[in-house]
Amino acid sequence: MLLIIQNDPEVPPGNFNEIIGELNIPCSIAHPYNGEALPLIRDISAAIVLGGAMGVHDTAKHPFLVGVKAFIRECVRSETPFMGVCLGGQLLSDVLGGRVTADSPYGEKGSLPVYLTAHAEEDPLFAGIPHEFISFQWHNDSFEIPTGGTPLAFSAACPGQAFRFGPCAWGTQFHPEVDRLIVDCWARWPFETAPAADQFLADFVRTEETYLDVSRRLLGNFLRLAGLTQLEEGGDADERP
Repeated sequence: MLLIIQNDPEVPPGNFNEIIGELNIPCSIAHPYNGEALPLIRDISAAIVLGGAMGVHDTAKHPFLVGVKAFIRECVRSETPFMGVCLGGQLLSDVLGGRVTADSPYGEKGSLPVYLTAHAEEDPLFAGIPHEFISFQWHNDSFEIPTGGTPLAFSAACPGQAFRFGPCAWGTQFHPEVDRLIVDCWARWPFETAPAADQFLADFVRTEETYLDVSRRLLGNFLRLAGLTQLEEGGDADERP
């Protein structure tokens, strides 16, 4: 079973739900911010931790994060396939000793290019993904690649866009899971982006097709690595467009 941990009611799985449903993958979504208990590691095959408006250090205001951090540590220790997105990637870095900076100089918002490092050429999560691709960014905080981690992606503004730790724990700063509804919602949250909300959505729609191609490949790679699905017929995990 795939477990998705949703940390914030306004940060849902988005297009991941559709992809997982199409692939008929057994999946459970936990909402620890509502007091829901997380399952035992032995009862899941893989985990995805999503983003949230809070920061990794906001445990006094959001005490459920303590349990999420403990869960992530156990995923890494047990080598349970794990992917953290935005806050989820920051939490992974934090539990591994990496520095996560609030309101960092590397913040980004919008549909922006991401570039793979040379290490990503051999990384199974990024198999079949082009060296440069468009993804969606919505972060003020940013993570440092923890000691022992492998840097996999960067952007013009943010040097840490993705990393791997150990054989099967990945963190991304970019959001591969959003859809039009999420982009529109997030853009209208803060007063500084609300006036440009229509432009954020238009930019996303313009690049949506290629964005979703990358999202589908990234999630498909993760599910395959977790043993939850097989390659599409005729597919090649090492093929790069």
